[in-house]
Amino acid sequence: MFNFSKLFGGFNSKDMGIDLGTANTLIYVKDNGIILNEPSVIAVDSDLNKILAVGKDAKEMIGKAPKNINVVRPLQDGVISDFDKTADMLKAFIERALENKKIRNFRAAVGVPTGVTEVEKRAVEEVVRSMGATEVYILEEPMAAAIGSGLPVDGTVGCMIADIGGGTTDVAIIALGGVVSSTSVRHAGDKFNEAIIQYMRKRHALLIGNKTAEQLKISLGCACMDEDEFGNEIIKTMNARGRDIISGLPKTLEVTNKDIMIALQESMGMVVDAVKATIEKAPPEIAADIAENGMMLSGGGANIYNLDKLIEQKTNMKVTISENSYEAVALGTGMGLQDIEKLKVYTRKAKRRGTEV
Repeated sequence: MFNFSKLFGGFNSKDMGIDLGTANTLIYVKDNGIILNEPSVIAVDSDLNKILAVGKDAKEMIGKAPKNINVVRPLQDGVISDFDKTADMLKAFIERALENKKIRNFRAAVGVPTGVTEVEKRAVEEVVRSMGATEVYILEEPMAAAIGSGLPVDGTVGCMIADIGGGTTDVAIIALGGVVSSTSVRHAGDKFNEAIIQYMRKRHALLIGNKTAEQLKISLGCACMDEDEFGNEIIKTMNARGRDIISGLPKTLEVTNKDIMIALQESMGMVVDAVKATIEKAPPEIAADIAENGMMLSGGGANIYNLDKLIEQKTNMKVTISENSYEAVALGTGMGLQDIEKLKVYTRKAKRRGTEV
């Protein structure tokens, strides 16, 4: 648990970077770094119209709450699906991070997927402004992730990044402070979990919940198998608990990493296709830069074992995983606020691209 009192004993900064993610919300504050990383979940008592919990506490209630308690993820597939609950959740996060200290007139940069519409961007901006922000900069997630990963986004040499979050996979090629070509698919961590749930149901007649699927993905998830010196696949196992479809009784099953690889096969293919599509849309000179320098992976999905290896096999490019893959977008939004003039250029170019599409 974060020691907020220690972090904010001398709090006087008004710059805030926010990664408003489908799976997790991260908040970065100047001079303090990332001070909050919580699941994007809120629990509300519908009878009393009262917020019961947000973040980790609310996530623990998923699949266990009685009818009067509504546990929701107000962001779906990378966009706001419930504006009011998103505002309530974000307000609670900011108040928690700042120990209920009221701050007004702060500047904020918010990371959003490249595929969101101008209407959705304005919805995000409105949520943050309602928290007291006077200046809000909407930064495309791959640009934020590239900045947070230390890529030279302002240079003449093109750089490429794939940010695989909870709701979207955003792939972009960036040069001269702008996105040259990009692909955004609403298929990422959440869909990976769904694929595992469906596989376990069809292949093993076992009903598992999202929490178990998430554990399987983290522990056993892989894009392709490793082999030992004799060419045999290296098998790892984990027990999964759920309900047997046939008997209706609780059941424990030993699951292998090969099971999860098969379950994720289609999803991994979609990520690879998004990478290829982005390169195909890029000008030849930029494509040549990418061929020479390779690409970077960020986001939670970047840590699927051997995903970098699979993309290398399919594209013949060097693939690197960001050192701060989980936090890259939040770090990028915060770092972007260190140079407001550059941040204005990034957001202006993003707006211009949006009107051209």
